[in-house]
Amino acid sequence: MTTTDIIRIHDVSKRFVLHQDKSVKERILNVRKSREHRNDFWALSNIDLTIQAGTTVGLVGHNGSGKSTLLKVIGGILQPTTGRVERRGRLAALLELGAGFHPDLTGRENVYLNAAILGLSREETDAIFDDVVEFSGIESFIETQVKFYSSGMYVRLAFAVAIHVEPDLLLVDEVLAVGDEPFQRKCMDKIAEFQSQGRTIVLVSHSAAQVGSLCDRVIVLDGGKVMHDGDPAKGLAILRAGYEADRVAHEAENKEKAGAPAVDSYRIASAVATPDAGQPDNIRVRLDVEILQPRESWGIGLSIENSLGTHMYGMTTFDRPELVLPNTRGLHSLEIVLPQVRVGAGTYLINIGLGNQAGQTFHRVAGAASFAVEENDFGYGLIRINPEITVTS
Repeated sequence: MTTTDIIRIHDVSKRFVLHQDKSVKERILNVRKSREHRNDFWALSNIDLTIQAGTTVGLVGHNGSGKSTLLKVIGGILQPTTGRVERRGRLAALLELGAGFHPDLTGRENVYLNAAILGLSREETDAIFDDVVEFSGIESFIETQVKFYSSGMYVRLAFAVAIHVEPDLLLVDEVLAVGDEPFQRKCMDKIAEFQSQGRTIVLVSHSAAQVGSLCDRVIVLDGGKVMHDGDPAKGLAILRAGYEADRVAHEAENKEKAGAPAVDSYRIASAVATPDAGQPDNIRVRLDVEILQPRESWGIGLSIENSLGTHMYGMTTFDRPELVLPNTRGLHSLEIVLPQVRVGAGTYLINIGLGNQAGQTFHRVAGAASFAVEENDFGYGLIRINPEITVTS
């Protein structure tokens, strides 16, 4: 392990044994049969990763992809079936709500217990105790047994302890989704402070916006294997494409079960977005729609998001009741002009869906078209502004 590496994962695989027997009693009484009715489930398969100190890494993937298992293996909570994990520095892990808390102990007692588990002496805990309680915002309940805490109070106190032990490596699994908005903002500010101090964070989150804003590297897992390791924008695009493929497959399966043909009444044949040659801030979306079976009514929904998944804009043609769309069999071409789209530099995806006003979707394509903005006029951010600056005195 080099001096810049804080985690080295060597050919790690993790197997769980799934029993088909309904109870432990059945397994004991039918030992031979029980062996025949068990399956090996490989949550992780041959993972090789190196994480450098001072980076923030996001682990993303579908439910069951192995991201939480990998985080627990990194933290030493689970031991790999094969391979090994090398880690250095002080570790703090927020993997489950209130993990390590004893329900019959008070909040104060659990602070000292958790700090001791994380390697602090009593004197060191005394020094940070008031800061921990202030950050958690549960001063009124610190002498109350934690079994009476809400899930939000649990995670507030657990997060406060974890960040005040000054860890070299912080593992976070979805806990930032718990708590009210002010506390979430406080957590994000603290993580930003950790990043500026050169600490390492490994984060599991289903929030694309959160991962995109925090992480400088994204690892996409699918079926316990690494599908992408690198640029956050590309990783989140791969993840969203997988979600969309699953959605389409699920809809086709439901139609087949219902005895309906797996063919949409209206289909997006093609979509292209290009800046207007004369006015580059105007985006022209050219859309070809194939009508296979006309319905009573239909409309187009369009949304724009950036490469990190942040929703920028949305509209439907139902907002323009005077608009009459073609409704005969065949291929129809349409154009939607989006004027003055003054967004910041980057790549933007256009999602397009076809459906009716009742909310039924006929066809939807995530990232059906895209356009790029090369540079900002002045400054940086989600929007482009060319400010006028004058000196008044």
